[in-house]
Amino acid sequence: MKSIVAAKKKSSRRYGENIWGDANSPFNKRSYAPGQHGQRRKKATDYGQQLSAKQKLKVYYGNISEKQFHKYYAEATRRSGDSAENLIGLLESRLDNLVYKAKFVPTVFAARQFVNHGHVTVNGKKVNIPSYLVKAGDVIEVREKSKSLAIVAAAVESQTREVPGYLEVDSKKLTAKYTFVPKFDDVPYAAMMEPNLVIEFYSR
Repeated sequence: MKSIVAAKKKSSRRYGENIWGDANSPFNKRSYAPGQHGQRRKKATDYGQQLSAKQKLKVYYGNISEKQFHKYYAEATRRSGDSAENLIGLLESRLDNLVYKAKFVPTVFAARQFVNHGHVTVNGKKVNIPSYLVKAGDVIEVREKSKSLAIVAAAVESQTREVPGYLEVDSKKLTAKYTFVPKFDDVPYAAMMEPNLVIEFYSR
């Protein structure tokens, strides 16, 4: 767990932004990148900007693997409509992300472990796959035996984050209904995200 927290803090410094909007983010105190020469920032090339946008989005959703992230890109471009919007819709529909956004756990990294350990159901059925894509109208619930966990209580009571408008959360029953797949502007990103640059990166 300590290594995950350390990696999360380091990521904010690497990309020069408080990616998750954490009040205790090291970027609030130390805005330069990690490493001996982190203070020296060079202007990025177009490729560098696209690569950074891709890496930052991958990190935001819990350090998604390159293989899996590329699959999201392929699916986003296969679907009709705006590819960048499609990409965000797919990423937001991940079960671990929605467990995090519903404030059932404090971080997206904790959400991945929480789902993995079988603490969550979707429409009454246990799902232990963090990348499971939730559909609009589906109901996520913390399993009865897991509702008393300290990590859940602390996250629910936290005032540091607000639940986004595409989730209807009952904090007493610990249920969350995914009401609609959000567009980019619906997602409460704490830092600037540029999914259009991600599409450009893979389209090169």
